Amino acid sequence: MRIGFGLPVSGAWATPTNVALFGTRAEQAGYASLWTFQRLMVPSGMTMDPVYQSVLDPIAALSFAAAVTSRIRLGVAVINAPFVAPAYLAKQAATVDVLSGGRLELGLGLGWMPEEFTVTGGSMSRRGARTAEYVRVLRALWGPQPSEFSGEFYSVPRGSVLPAPVQPGGPPVLLGGLADVALRRVGRVADGWVTSSRQDLSRIGACVALIRESAAQAGRDPEVIRIICRGAVRSGEPAADGKGGRLLLSGSYAQIRDDVAWLASQGVTEVFYDLNWDPLVGAPEIDPAAATARAAHLLDALAPGEA
Repeated sequence: MRIGFGLPVSGAWATPTNVALFGTRAEQAGYASLWTFQRLMVPSGMTMDPVYQSVLDPIAALSFAAAVTSRIRLGVAVINAPFVAPAYLAKQAATVDVLSGGRLELGLGLGWMPEEFTVTGGSMSRRGARTAEYVRVLRALWGPQPSEFSGEFYSVPRGSVLPAPVQPGGPPVLLGGLADVALRRVGRVADGWVTSSRQDLSRIGACVALIRESAAQAGRDPEVIRIICRGAVRSGEPAADGKGGRLLLSGSYAQIRDDVAWLASQGVTEVFYDLNWDPLVGAPEIDPAAATARAAHLLDALAPGEA
């Protein structure tokens, strides 16, 4: 089990100083990876969790972190594929991979909010099929040059797209999604799955089994598919799960670590502690100094190898 950390990208603690501070501090503490996420807008009149109210761009934030770190992996979980052309994202991802020395992990989602599709000019039609082809386009653009591609949704005229990523074949492509059809798509075409903050972690074993079954049916090795869990940590008093029990990754440090061990037994290969979901850290109205202090304490307390 690898343990990562959510980069400060939301709310009060998402400052230039903290992106650099927590990036370097996580690397020094032995965390395996840093993670960002995307939220373009909050529509007027819509009530959304504090974590979504003010969010840095995920690729720009990772580029900033790349400049102050040297070993830790850099992941985005996720960018919604319909919001950006595959050639543009391929160029961005290759650039971050080059500048970081080959440390990028690229997560893709389908998107769900109609207003974000409107503001980006994206299409909600056949998002699943489009995303599967999107992955093929990325890999073509990151492959031998000159490259070209002709599909149902996307076309790439023959030409060269350089510089190439440092990682052979490009950064690992991870997919999000909750529905069975999305999980089967992970098994067929992706390098791994990234869970949503809305994922019922108590049922994650069944999701992992479905992904690996799909991979086997596609002639792939199921064991190489990575399962990466966004850990929306709620440190302190245990949170109710709505079913009469305790929400996983809530409560004491010991309970959180025990939950991580249980997730490993269910097939999860990596958990990243994402404090952006902690309302005392990621909410925009929280005092920045208090948010930073709490996040620093949790980073140290939950660091890999700590007990």
